[in-house]
Amino acid sequence: MSPGEEIMSTSLLAIDTGGTFTDLLLFHEGSLTALKLPSTPADPAEAVLAGIRRILAERAAEELLLSGDLEIVHGSTAATNALLERKGARVFLVTNSGFEDVLEIGRQDRPQLYALVGHRPPPLVDRDHRLGVSGRLGADGSEIEPLDPDELAALPPRLSAAESVAVVLLHSYANPMHEEAVGLALEPISVPLSISSKILPEFREFERTSTTVANAYIAPLMRRYLERLARETGGGRIRIMGSNGGALPLARAATEPVHTILSGPAGGVVAALEWGRRCGKERLLSFDMGGTSTDVSLIPGSLLHTREGRVGGIPIAIPLLDIHTVGAGGGSIARVDPGGALRVGPESAGAVPGPIAYGDGGAEVTVTDAHLWLGRLPSASLAGGRRLLDRTAVAAPLAELAREAGTSPDQVAEGVVEVANTAMEGALRVISVERGVDVSDFTLVAFGGAAGLHAAELADRLGVEGVLVPPAPGLFSAFGMLVAPNLRERQRTVLVSSEESGSGEEVERILAELEEGAMEEMLREGAPRDRLTSRRWVDARYRDQSFELRVPAVQWATRFQEAHEARYGYRREGVLVEAVTLRVQVESPGAEIATATLREPETAAGAAHTTVFWRGEKIEAAVVARGSLEEDRAIAGPAIVTEYSATTWCPPGWRIRRDTLGALHLSRN
Repeated sequence: MSPGEEIMSTSLLAIDTGGTFTDLLLFHEGSLTALKLPSTPADPAEAVLAGIRRILAERAAEELLLSGDLEIVHGSTAATNALLERKGARVFLVTNSGFEDVLEIGRQDRPQLYALVGHRPPPLVDRDHRLGVSGRLGADGSEIEPLDPDELAALPPRLSAAESVAVVLLHSYANPMHEEAVGLALEPISVPLSISSKILPEFREFERTSTTVANAYIAPLMRRYLERLARETGGGRIRIMGSNGGALPLARAATEPVHTILSGPAGGVVAALEWGRRCGKERLLSFDMGGTSTDVSLIPGSLLHTREGRVGGIPIAIPLLDIHTVGAGGGSIARVDPGGALRVGPESAGAVPGPIAYGDGGAEVTVTDAHLWLGRLPSASLAGGRRLLDRTAVAAPLAELAREAGTSPDQVAEGVVEVANTAMEGALRVISVERGVDVSDFTLVAFGGAAGLHAAELADRLGVEGVLVPPAPGLFSAFGMLVAPNLRERQRTVLVSSEESGSGEEVERILAELEEGAMEEMLREGAPRDRLTSRRWVDARYRDQSFELRVPAVQWATRFQEAHEARYGYRREGVLVEAVTLRVQVESPGAEIATATLREPETAAGAAHTTVFWRGEKIEAAVVARGSLEEDRAIAGPAIVTEYSATTWCPPGWRIRRDTLGALHLSRN
């Protein structure tokens, strides 16, 4: 493949692996085909590979795997789960002598402010596996003490038990020469190497060490997973959804898997912005409720990023979409705590055994079971009616939960939904109201298999303008992966003052160098040169401040003053502004896909009306298949809209309308 040669495939397949379901969307011959099947938590690749074979067979397109015309975009939870469950590799850390305990010292903050004895998760690297070497660089990258060649030669035998190695040396963001020398010395051990100057060339030793170690911890697992995926799909072109909202090539995902820790949720946020713009909505709250958790994000006209992510208590300082997650999903388990209060989640029934109603061995009441009992989730609503939900099986466990709570089955089921709503409302407030954002003119974009059952009630609680339910909401993250751009980011810490002589030229030179490197990488991967765009940013601060604000690179010092005043209410005239880290983002656009061509299995018609328990009373609600809704004709609630991948509940006092693009709009009467 020559640089700049366009490699746009004729067919695209997006695969989103969640805790409960694995979703696939195939774009082939101008139309989309959807497939949803249970995940296989013990081996996520099983559901992925089975889904690929099945969806291609349904379109009689099995030859795509052999012809090379199929491009796969995959969002995987493998990296996230390995960190959460502490099932990664045995990692050894090579660092400077005297800095072996940076992982444990951290920032010396209190993880639980009012706990007499705070609890912090143990480091990913045992103390005996942290090796110090002599040699030291200064903050400007100059060599203060050279590396000891004898120490380097002795390193491989000391790392013989390692499954993965992280190399983090002081000030390598300013000069990677020492880390590169250590990496060269470690090549004989033939295990994945994670070198901080490649993973995160930024200052702040703790965050850089934590992020590099996290990458090393999950690298062997992700390499095996992705190599198997490539091998069993015929070695075709595979991209992996990144946590920053863009896709990256499989080879980079295998060596730098830390960039995939929010792989699935990132696809949903990208899709929310895309569909908001299609429907003329720019100010959005994305609300993604699946089987295991709920992910929410603020989208005030553009995607927001953060460098303060945490997974399983481990700081991850790479650029991430600003997504907040709570343990409330359709499979979240309800219980009564020792104090008699009703609790929901964070424990989930997941894909195995799943909710009681699925009939796969689940024994504890979940949010899905509560909706089924209340009548808001018709028995034939799962997978377009191909799989019936068993309401009778829910009766006895729900009665036992009601007995523990001292109430009736109807009331405890409604209580389960209310508790889940409260958790999700709290998450939405964290990303909006608690940041000082007035959400009255925002639209809640509801997707994921369970979001439509809660969206209107949450919109009422928040006071947002309305609700948008896009087509195929249960496969929406997969759609986001189809349209996500190819994205590369480069960054470098510089610590340059705006008043220093030649600082403007120095900043411009480094930005141009970062941009050229990112563009060359994109061109090598086949991105068309004429479709590449770039953005330049500066993380700036007042001299001696501890944290930065990101601003556009053009007139960055002035932009910082304005951003500081907007964020904190004041500016400090006469105080030096410092450029801390320079960032460049280069992207090529994703596929242009109109979902009017969506092919979903037909939804079972079911009953025209059903009885729903709503706020202590039984009411009659209409049951309507989404495909039968007339365009631009609103129907009043109470109503239930069913489709292949999700169900939407329109409560009393609300109305629902399907627009010409196929999206549903819920608004108050």
